[in-house]
Amino acid sequence: MTKVFRVVLVVTLQVALITSAFAQAVAPERIDAEINAKIRQEGTTNSQIMRTLHFFTDVYGPRLTGSPNHENAAKWAVKQMQSWGLENAHLESWDFGHPGWLNERFSAFMNAPIKDNLTGEVLAWTPSTNGTVTAQAVQMTLPERPTQEDLNAYFNSMKDKIAGKMVLVGKPIFVPVTITPSPRRVDDKMLKDQLSNPNAAAFGPRNQPPQQAATDNRLSLAQITGQLDKFLLDSKVAVRVNDGGREHGQIRAFDNRTFDVAKVVPTVILRNEDYGRIWRILSDGTPVELEFNVVNRSYPEGKTSYNTIAEIPGTDKADEVIMLGGHLDSWHAATGATDNAIGCATMMEAARIIKALGLKPRRTIRVAMWGGEEQGLLGSQAYVKEHFGSAESPKPEFAKFGGYFNIDTGTGRARAFSVFGPESAAAILRQYAAPFEDLGLMGVSTSKSRSLGGSDNTSFSQAGLPGIGSRQDPIEYQSATWHTNLDTYERIIEDDAKKSAIAIASAVYHLAMRDELLPRFSKEEMPPLPPARGTATPTPTTPPPATRPR
Repeated sequence: MTKVFRVVLVVTLQVALITSAFAQAVAPERIDAEINAKIRQEGTTNSQIMRTLHFFTDVYGPRLTGSPNHENAAKWAVKQMQSWGLENAHLESWDFGHPGWLNERFSAFMNAPIKDNLTGEVLAWTPSTNGTVTAQAVQMTLPERPTQEDLNAYFNSMKDKIAGKMVLVGKPIFVPVTITPSPRRVDDKMLKDQLSNPNAAAFGPRNQPPQQAATDNRLSLAQITGQLDKFLLDSKVAVRVNDGGREHGQIRAFDNRTFDVAKVVPTVILRNEDYGRIWRILSDGTPVELEFNVVNRSYPEGKTSYNTIAEIPGTDKADEVIMLGGHLDSWHAATGATDNAIGCATMMEAARIIKALGLKPRRTIRVAMWGGEEQGLLGSQAYVKEHFGSAESPKPEFAKFGGYFNIDTGTGRARAFSVFGPESAAAILRQYAAPFEDLGLMGVSTSKSRSLGGSDNTSFSQAGLPGIGSRQDPIEYQSATWHTNLDTYERIIEDDAKKSAIAIASAVYHLAMRDELLPRFSKEEMPPLPPARGTATPTPTTPPPATRPR
């Protein structure tokens, strides 16, 4: 054997091994082009997305966790999926631990020095006013980063000035005019480049920024918030007024962090334009008289909340499950269309398409619509714990789970998936996504993060299961509709939702038809859990007058 021949042989064998390994890693999947064509046709011509959205938003919205609105929306979804032929449709209860709450009536006016309507929202889990209340407005400007002594001194200086008053807490937030708005679509080439870079960080949860810690005897935001709540209550303040702090009348109204209406005064968030106007008039030395009427109701039965479940039973692999879903609960300032009625409507539609075509998936396809997402992914966490356990403490169903697809970032069409799992899992999903590039679905990335946050797919990822999140075109989500009073039916792009449902229906169906489950991390490869961060419920991360995002 000559040296040259030996070199050629070695090179040839190396190439063969590399080629074989590559082929094994990205073995071609069986893609049923005929089924995909039927899915496109059904999802385009017979879509039920907007009808489903109408009921979730116009009829049952807002759907705050623990409220009768949320429960009634869930019950409607059960009946609707049953009418489509899905089976085992039911509500699964879990312990929310807090009473439900609804705002039934709210009005706000400035009576002097001029008369005008005010635009605002009520903070959840706060009490009603004692009928219609009228009082003078008072400014409160808390000291920045106070010590306990600083805060005590400030409270002592204010306690005789605020009894029975309408208290504006904090200076108005300066909201600059947006000169160059963010794009509403993700550029195709940019997204492809990101997905083709194996070192690029996977898109993922909208994680909470870390809470400001108390340092150098300075109080943390949580400490200030708790003491401020008690001070206003002890001082018998009539109404607390917060600044919405956003442009064009947008308001985000979240919750009293204790969920106990007895621990806070009636609280409203005014749009930045009204709050700033009142503050400026007061700063000129002119008294302002405000009038509020707030009617809220608590529902003790809301301590039990629900996830909404329905299935398309499998055939020869019926004990194995592919899931898809989104969260049905919403905040209360609007009807929760982009967050996340459209996600639930899209996933219900994907299941409806599969059922309407008479397809017989080998694995069971299970739709889930979660409660309690906005309070910290509570419903999906409870479900995963009950049914699957975790990689560290698995239940029998853990080994038979094949992936959970999630939609939860607005009306924009799905542009990419991110799967918690090895590259081989992404390689499979890429093949399912490829036929829908014309609809904007550009590829799949992987994630190794078991951090909880952002949306319900991370409840699965945290457990070590293949949670699959969706990256979507932003449209108006972060800029205008996410958690705001503008999150309504009118903000939905029907064509985008149809395209998402079509692509997801195909991916779910093909995953349900594989010979093997989607690859996942082995016990040896499983990323470790991140350090514990305390309770699941998010902690306020903004100054006391503001509300908290999730």
